[in-house]
Amino acid sequence: MTTTTPPDPAERTEPPLFGDERATIEGFLDYQRATLAWKCSGLSGEQLASRPLPSTTLSLLGLVRHLTEVEQGWYRTILAGQDLPDPYSTADNRDGDLDDTDPARAEADLQAWRDEIVRCRESAAAYDLDATSVGKSRRGERFSLRWIHAHMLEEYARHNGHADLLREAIDGATGE
Repeated sequence: MTTTTPPDPAERTEPPLFGDERATIEGFLDYQRATLAWKCSGLSGEQLASRPLPSTTLSLLGLVRHLTEVEQGWYRTILAGQDLPDPYSTADNRDGDLDDTDPARAEADLQAWRDEIVRCRESAAAYDLDATSVGKSRRGERFSLRWIHAHMLEEYARHNGHADLLREAIDGATGE
């Protein structure tokens, strides 16, 4: 079933107004995650995989797949040092997450993203904000969990801006 407006944004949990640093940053990160879910809600697989803006090949489904890889890469591969292949991209196809979308797999891709968020929350919970990552970036850098959280806020905020434009182009739905 397709709707023309996303669910009420009040269904998203606002970050805490008062709390320690960790509760605040994780609250904002969860809010950004929920915003992407909101922007994708009520759309068919075809709509999620559509590329409605002529100036870009981005789709909402591509953003979800990309953020699945980003979550896994930062929290499980770099922070926790797990040796995991990218779910969608390969050495021969670095943009497989964004480009190789299939409307028939939309719900499975959304569920994979939701499942990855759960695994990443569990991974992050095992570390202090000042902990140094076990794994390294491609350039050999290590990061604190605080830095990873801040980077993930930036990543989601940027892509949620894309999601705003894509959703409006698909069915006219707008909202913060």
